[in-house]
Amino acid sequence: QVQLVESGGGLVQAGGSLRLSCAASGRTFRNYYMGWFRQAPGKEREFVAAIGRGGGRTDYADSVKGRFTISRDNAKNTVYLQMNSLKPEDTARYSCAADVGAGWVGNLRAAEFNYWGPGTQVTVSS
Repeated sequence: QVQLVESGGGLVQAGGSLRLSCAASGRTFRNYYMGWFRQAPGKEREFVAAIGRGGGRTDYADSVKGRFTISRDNAKNTVYLQMNSLKPEDTARYSCAADVGAGWVGNLRAAEFNYWGPGTQVTVSS
């Protein structure tokens, strides 16, 4: 069983920055593919970013490319999402997810994310 807990959300003005963290349980975190997703009220959950096991490969939704950065610290079992130049349309509940399978994932955003955290709210005011 893998547990994920997000932190770092909050209220920020447009143009501001936030850094989300996701702490994971398990002794094999370095083998997990990790992703960030978000869901705004009345909308479907959407992919935001994903990162490979070693951190060398990343993938971003077009809507956040150039503004958000995903990274991981395998020694701390933590994945991060640095969000800069935030816009009101970034307002959503952000959740991290883990693919703990053993197989190779070429398309990071299509990983089998089968463990999810409860999420953290990000609100961007105009």
